[in-house]
Amino acid sequence: MPPSRPLATTPLAGLPTAPDGMTATVPRQLVHRASVAETFLTGAVATGADSFDVFAEWPRTHQLLVSPDRSAYQPLLVAETVRQAGTLLAHTAYDVPLGHHFVLRELGIGIRPDLLTVGPAPAEPLLRVTVTDVTLRGGRPAGFRYAADVLLGSTSVATARVAATWTSEAVYRRLRGGRSAATVPVLPLPPGLPPDAVGRASAADVVLAPATAPGRRQLRVDTGHAVFFDHPLDHVPGMLLLEAACQVLAADPVSGGRTPVSFSCLFHRYAELDLPVWMERTEAAGPDGDGVRVTARQKDATVFECGVGTEGR
Repeated sequence: MPPSRPLATTPLAGLPTAPDGMTATVPRQLVHRASVAETFLTGAVATGADSFDVFAEWPRTHQLLVSPDRSAYQPLLVAETVRQAGTLLAHTAYDVPLGHHFVLRELGIGIRPDLLTVGPAPAEPLLRVTVTDVTLRGGRPAGFRYAADVLLGSTSVATARVAATWTSEAVYRRLRGGRSAATVPVLPLPPGLPPDAVGRASAADVVLAPATAPGRRQLRVDTGHAVFFDHPLDHVPGMLLLEAACQVLAADPVSGGRTPVSFSCLFHRYAELDLPVWMERTEAAGPDGDGVRVTARQKDATVFECGVGTEGR
């Protein structure tokens, strides 16, 4: 079991404590990644009670998380980095054992796209993280909320707020009714939209099928995708649903010319792999029509919803 959180300004579980001279990422298991290439954190330090600095490195190129022209970091990279930060802190500072399953409940992000530009070297963001509302079950942490300020140099380029819970393998298996990545059948992959219609360079990264009705498209769930399914899963990952919301915006004839600057997402239940997921653009997210609201539905239930705020390009 990882050690309890140490005193302020001391390292977490032996992790690096300053960005200078870092030569490796944190152990990939601590951020629930199978690939080192998909592990973006390089260290962390406690700066006070329930406050932390988390260090990261962003690549200059990436098939999904950097724009096709390699000029800008995508919102999904911010979201994934923030997700990894919470997972890292849960394991190293809140005594959550490795092997526990995490459930993303809420995710809110605000970004400054003009500051998320790719430079001549990999970016080294600093995440200032504050944890609140730690919930206990049987005297042990079972979930928390946290806020993050993402800095490049001394400039804030994004903010985030997250709510997550976790559970043991045994409890998770009971909750899932025996469903596992090895036993759940996967639907055939429907054809996708043209990559340039959703702001992607590769057809492999298109997660939407052509519309079956105005504002309604089937989610394409490719369990062989090396980023979304970095390791086998028995459900649709949250980052895939967030990317689908981005692509709904890009494909929309009204809002497709606008830039996303905020996301307010709720994850209501697991989206299953053996049933179609339908992405729907339901309404404007703001009073002036400066955004969209995207929902993901499976059967008659809403599994995910996200308000996407936008600005003109």
